[in-house]
Order: sequence, then C-alpha cells, then structure tokens
Amino acid sequence: MKITRRITSIFLIAAMMMVVNTSCNAIKNSNKTQRGAGIGVAGGALVGGLIGGNIGGALIGAAIGGVAGGLIGNQMDKQAKKIEEVVPGADVKRVGEGIQIIFDDKSGVNFAFNSSDLTAGAKSNLDKVAEIFIEFPDTDLMLEGHTDSTGDDGYNMSLSKKRADAVAAYLKAQGVASRRMSVKGFGETAPRFDNSTKEGQAKNRRVEIGVAANEQMIEDAKAQAN
Repeated sequence: MKITRRITSIFLIAAMMMVVNTSCNAIKNSNKTQRGAGIGVAGGALVGGLIGGNIGGALIGAAIGGVAGGLIGNQMDKQAKKIEEVVPGADVKRVGEGIQIIFDDKSGVNFAFNSSDLTAGAKSNLDKVAEIFIEFPDTDLMLEGHTDSTGDDGYNMSLSKKRADAVAAYLKAQGVASRRMSVKGFGETAPRFDNSTKEGQAKNRRVEIGVAANEQMIEDAKAQAN
C-alpha cells in the first residue's frame, strides 16, 4: 500500500512538472498576440506565481483568454510599441493581456535620492505616455512606487507612495482620467537591482505602471469574438 502511494505521488509530481514546463515553454515560444489568447488556458494563477512580481502577476491573473483575449492582446501590442517608440529608455513588457512599464534611471522618469519630485525630463516623457493612454482609453492603470533600501522602512514605504502619487497626479493633469488609476507604494520591499551599489540604488528608485483592459474593452472584445 505504501509503495502504491509512493508511485502515485511520483507520477503526480512528474505530471505537475510536465504541465509547468509545457506552459512556460509555450508562453516563452509564442508571439505576443498568442500569449494574450493562450494565457487563460495555461493557468493564470500558476504562471503568475512563476513569473513573479506584483504587476506581472496581477496582469496575468486578470487575463480572460480565448479569442477575446487575443483581440485584447493585439490592441496591447500596438500600445506597447507606441510607448517603446516615445520613451525608448523605458522597459516595456507585454505580460499576459496587458503591459508592464518600468520607469527607472534609464527612462528619464526617475527620482533623486529621498525625493518624489518629477524632473523636467520626467514630465516631458510622461507627456508622451499620457497621449498614448488617452489614445487607448479603455484600459486601467496600476501605478506602483519603489525606493532603494537606504533609510527607515516606514519612511521608504511613504516615499514610494508619494512617487507613484506624483506620476498619477501628473498624468491626471495631462488629461488621463483619475478613475482609471490605482496607486500603491512598495517601499524597498521589491528591488529589481542590487541595493549594495549606488547604481543599483538609483535603478530601484522607480515607478512601474501596469496597463490592463477595463470592462469596456473586455466586453467589446467578447462581442467581436462572438
């Protein structure tokens, strides 16, 4: 009986690993629009956990999959390409049926040490991004602020929220509807680079934006799919 249980357990584990590997390879090898269409089939929660990251996981968890998801993915492809063109230094990724944008020291939308003030260069780049967000109105925007590890944890949490708030307020001033935006600060809890170096600290002082389909875009995509 014990041997049977062990064999059953081994087969279950092997089967689970095959599903994970197949899902990851399928996603890695697919094109962007196919990822939009297929992500729901692969299992949003599982893949989101494997990829990691707050915005990445949220975007994958929000995917609806199927033909409608593919139509949404096609729209996101167009939007992501435009963002890459106007802010070439930003890290723009297509994740699931959405877009993840990372503004760090390479993008020109970054922050000085202990500051949440937007520079003239940051405002100029956000002007360009705001125009694209207005061109594609049927999306929700998730704004996340981050800091380096220097200083008090509680202070950094507050500072990161101020940075995300500063970007949200500027986008609103340029005509992006505030109802589309949600804002959260993560302090120093989600670094992307090594905080033991000055270069890594500068890169970690950043704001990330997730772009996801809103209810209107989802309903329109479902109508087209039918």
